[in-house]
Amino acid sequence: QVQLVESGGGLVQAGGSLRLSCAASGIPFSTYAMGWYRQAPGEQRELVARITNGGSTNYDDSVKGRFTISRDNAKNTVYLQMNSLKPEETGVYYCNAASFVRRYWGQGIKVTVSS
Repeated sequence: QVQLVESGGGLVQAGGSLRLSCAASGIPFSTYAMGWYRQAPGEQRELVARITNGGSTNYDDSVKGRFTISRDNAKNTVYLQMNSLKPEETGVYYCNAASFVRRYWGQGIKVTVSS
């Protein structure tokens, strides 16, 4: 059974920081690309950051320089360090694991950035 379990969300003031974690089980983690997506209220789910199985990263332009995605294959965990958070980055953050043939989602975790 595949599980992606997010943690680290919560309420933070604008300009603050949060670190999200996603612990994966049931997949060969090191072979999967991992991503973080955000879904704001009433909006579509959008990619925030992604890291390939080889460690290459890409970010949405709006978070470049402020967010950092990383992975620890020994712990089957992917992280998203979010700095200088903005109120418009409020939403539910989802962890995603993707291979060529499969894609899995976590249950999501709420992040609220107050102004």
